[in-house]
Amino acid sequence: MGEVSWPTPEELQLNAIRKIVSEMSGRGVEEVQIAISPYRICPLGAHIDHQGGAVLAMTIDKGILLGFVPSGDTQVVLRSGQFKGEVRFRVDETQHPRHSVGKKGEILADDSSKLQEECNWGNYARGALYALTSRGNKITQFANIIQVSMSYVVSVDTCLEKLRRNFLWNSDGEDSEFHLVNWDEGIIGYICGSEGLDSSGLSSSAAVGIAYLLALESANHLTVSLTENIEYDWYIENEYLGLRNGILDQSAILLSRQGCLTFMNCKTKEHKLVHPPKPPKTYKTESQKAYKILLAFSGLKQALTTNPGYNRRVAECQEAARIILNASGNNKMEPILSNVQPEDYEAHKSQLEPYLAKRAEHYFSENKRVIKGAEAWASGKLEDFGKLVSASGLSSISKYESGCEPLIQLYEILLRAPGVFGTRFSGAGFRGCCLAFVDADRADEAASFIREEYRKVQPKLASQINDKEVMICEAGDCARVI
Repeated sequence: MGEVSWPTPEELQLNAIRKIVSEMSGRGVEEVQIAISPYRICPLGAHIDHQGGAVLAMTIDKGILLGFVPSGDTQVVLRSGQFKGEVRFRVDETQHPRHSVGKKGEILADDSSKLQEECNWGNYARGALYALTSRGNKITQFANIIQVSMSYVVSVDTCLEKLRRNFLWNSDGEDSEFHLVNWDEGIIGYICGSEGLDSSGLSSSAAVGIAYLLALESANHLTVSLTENIEYDWYIENEYLGLRNGILDQSAILLSRQGCLTFMNCKTKEHKLVHPPKPPKTYKTESQKAYKILLAFSGLKQALTTNPGYNRRVAECQEAARIILNASGNNKMEPILSNVQPEDYEAHKSQLEPYLAKRAEHYFSENKRVIKGAEAWASGKLEDFGKLVSASGLSSISKYESGCEPLIQLYEILLRAPGVFGTRFSGAGFRGCCLAFVDADRADEAASFIREEYRKVQPKLASQINDKEVMICEAGDCARVI
């Protein structure tokens, strides 16, 4: 594995971004900061983060780059390397959610003419402002002020933490309309993704949201913890855009470290890094094989907020949890599967409709695979880890019933590819790509095999990817500003 984290200081794309922002703002290139927000993969923990399950994730050496400078006023001005148009708004404007979710998980869009006229790609920037001004930055800046002016009070940290926690988790609700921060600094920025990469299935939306959060926080001198930013980005996607996802994507992007897996309990928010074993100095063993991360793209593209399949699966998991909790006398608990005890699931699963039983079975079996996967990774047993990843992929197809013909065909091709330890869908499984861990010495051979085989079964989709069906990557690092 490479020791230099993406992007390297010499990377040409960084210099190009700085030059564009310099021209947009009239500032020197040396004043331009860059928010780096890598894409993530989730080898294990598929589709269970929204139920409070455990996940294993890591980032790759590709992602979102947002060059920016503080605007000097309240204006936000943005351009994109992928989309046309220019986005403009002010940080002192009130932002409103763009979507709401119906009882059956369907997206109810706001069809106002003004929204239809705006550049939709700017929604994540607006969403970042919405999250920050609707949630904890008000209490964060308030806390910063108190900490400076009352540093002599020994108990202030405890009081501040209680205030922050109550505000973040909507405890009492009385402060929800209490604005303590006057935003006075927008950004001028240029955002783009890694060149030549279709980011479908790699949580590019979460990466974009985090990039905007980091830039706005930097411009306004906000001190925000990693766990707070996880919640803010969740707020962008769930409350602002209407996606009913968990915190897997944000956690991976913000918490990962190069070469490690990030273990996250999505119910308790507890997390830790799972380090691979250090290779012996004098000899090599089979358990210390070097690996590459291989991404194979299907050519399918559709925003999750317009695909009812994702939100429908979330609602089905919640319905399965509700039935079992009621049957076990725990009907007052939140209907998510992490609140269901395994023994209660076994005792009452017969009450579930067949399709709901499949969702619950996927949840409980996937949780077990996560625990076993962390143990295998820490022991350097890539073959064992890979088998668990492939089993996760099969359960996603047969139990969670995500995926479609092209993705399933791609998954089956990857299972046969030379040197592949394990594979599964990346992302929600309704579009995008498959991921695989592959023997580093056979990565190029595997990539050639996958390209050839996928073109046989999906010639039209493969032709739309422009010879970018497969990409070989390294593990990445966490999001940050340079």
